[in-house]
Amino acid sequence: MGRTAWKRGNKLVLLGVVSDTHGYLNPRVLELLQGVEHILHAGDIGDAAIIDQLSSIAPVTTVRGNNDRTGPASLFPEEVTLELAGRTVYLTHIVKVPKEPGDAANKPYVDAGIDVVVFGHSHIALQKTLGPVLFFNPGAAGKRRFKLVPSIGTLELAKDEVRGTIIPL
Repeated sequence: MGRTAWKRGNKLVLLGVVSDTHGYLNPRVLELLQGVEHILHAGDIGDAAIIDQLSSIAPVTTVRGNNDRTGPASLFPEEVTLELAGRTVYLTHIVKVPKEPGDAANKPYVDAGIDVVVFGHSHIALQKTLGPVLFFNPGAAGKRRFKLVPSIGTLELAKDEVRGTIIPL
């Protein structure tokens, strides 16, 4: 998978973003995420062995989803905040995406200095920038549900720019 070298004298970090596997990891995911430096799983893992598979590619940061109530997946935290490439990334499963930058739902993220909010749950891929915050849902990487095309995403983080890409499976 080709990557564009758009960094401008600052560190670029390439993240793989996965959510809603629900116990199934499409083999293409492992192929498509080759070369990423870190992987985020935004919950509804279903089978913790999926995290082991993803860990064969890069370190994985994981949160549990609303369906991860029992077993090893239930032990993951509900939310994680990471600092990567000078950017603050907030990872959780369920987010109410603000409608506009001035929406009160955006204020906590702006006030906390969050650059990217990564989430899942809806199975609907989304990337939406509201003010300084990018809301990024890679869609569902598990088996096809709700007539939605399964997908994953990547995030390219640099000090002066953030880029998201949705990748259909």
